[in-house]
Amino acid sequence: MRSVLRIASLAAVVALVVVGATAQRSAGNSGATATAFAVKVIIPGETGAGSHVATAPPDAVAFGGPFSYPSNGSIVKAQSTTTSVSATGGTKATAAATAQITNLSLFSGEITFGSVTGDSHVLAHTTFAGGNNGSSALKNLVIFGSPFTVTPNQEIALGVWGTATALEKTGERTTDGGPGFHGFTVALDIVLTADHGGLPAGAEIRLGYAETTARSTKPVPVTTTSPVPPTTTTPTPPPPTTTPVTPEPPVSKPPTVTPPLGGTDYVFPVYGQTAWGDTFGASRPDVAGGWHHGDDIFAPLGTPILAIAHGTVFSVGYERLGGWRLWLRDDQGNLFYYAHLSAYTPLAVDGAIVSAGDVLGFVGNTGDAEGGPYHLHFEVHPLGLLDRGYDGAVDPSSYLRSWKHVLSVRLFGATGVTLPLATGSAPKAGAILLQGTDISSASGLDPASISRVVGTPSIVGR
Repeated sequence: MRSVLRIASLAAVVALVVVGATAQRSAGNSGATATAFAVKVIIPGETGAGSHVATAPPDAVAFGGPFSYPSNGSIVKAQSTTTSVSATGGTKATAAATAQITNLSLFSGEITFGSVTGDSHVLAHTTFAGGNNGSSALKNLVIFGSPFTVTPNQEIALGVWGTATALEKTGERTTDGGPGFHGFTVALDIVLTADHGGLPAGAEIRLGYAETTARSTKPVPVTTTSPVPPTTTTPTPPPPTTTPVTPEPPVSKPPTVTPPLGGTDYVFPVYGQTAWGDTFGASRPDVAGGWHHGDDIFAPLGTPILAIAHGTVFSVGYERLGGWRLWLRDDQGNLFYYAHLSAYTPLAVDGAIVSAGDVLGFVGNTGDAEGGPYHLHFEVHPLGLLDRGYDGAVDPSSYLRSWKHVLSVRLFGATGVTLPLATGSAPKAGAILLQGTDISSASGLDPASISRVVGTPSIVGR
């Protein structure tokens, strides 16, 4: 049981005591695993409640609508929850887990958040292992009516009825069986020390849980044998053998509908000259579901990638298949996935509110696209199909053909900004290429100069 000075006054509530993370987690023995959930209510001796728990392998994304506990939301009430997990073993093992909640209220508004994010990433090579807690954050936290700012592993006294540990996180290296790393984070962990709001003493509320483990396996040694000298006798052939058949994972079928999205003024997600075709539903054995969930839009390295509508950015970060990626939720609740970015702009942060045409990042080939042509992998997940999880994606082609192409872009806050860059062939910091033309030739006093540098869009004003 954690102990802090508890005083009922609001002044005491905002007093923080820094403590070390106390939770211990098992690091596992081999391969890579990831687990994430957005909300869990734990009640001693009772079932409790919680949002969907996502685990990998295999890679998975789950979108949740409103969450309430109990049904009237008097204890926990959230507008939406999202979890994503990925894990791959081998000599280069990686795992990532993210859980996010938007517009969250606890105990009928005593504690509120704009968003809650728990994020954990780990990597293990044959000679190195490490990890980080990515974009874990509590945005717009308000406790008892006062805005509140937290730092990792801080403990907060909640009146006389409980304590909360904010951004609880830890990581540890493991060596048994090969280099490995285990990490976890809980964005907020509330423990009740007295009955409150309908929960008994000893109850716990965990928000934004993400846990990852990766362990590198040793390369299989290559053995050689000396040639056997010929003999005068004919060797006896070995008995016939049968090769075991590994069952293929079930393949889901892509939706055949393209419902109206309900919004207006959508824009094409890539600026300038592009090339793309309808590859939705094509076979992709290495991804969840076994099929291509979007369309690939090809453009030169560093071409600006745009917000297609007014909405909220979330799940910004690296993922094994998508590389540097992000999600956008528009004002109607539809979700859009952008993958293989080479870099982000300052607008690409969890919880950021953006407008149609804002530059979120730049075209690249990170993730499983490394070494291939530069492109944006783009997906559309309509609100009405979110209950199907990741397989609720629909063919983006009809939407892309109807969305207008913007005539100019603005790079917000570009001066002095260090962009988060991928490794390999990604552009270097401070040197983003726009269709191979030096961006320095564009005048900062003339917004249309960016358009002239990049070139005339292939489709204008549609």
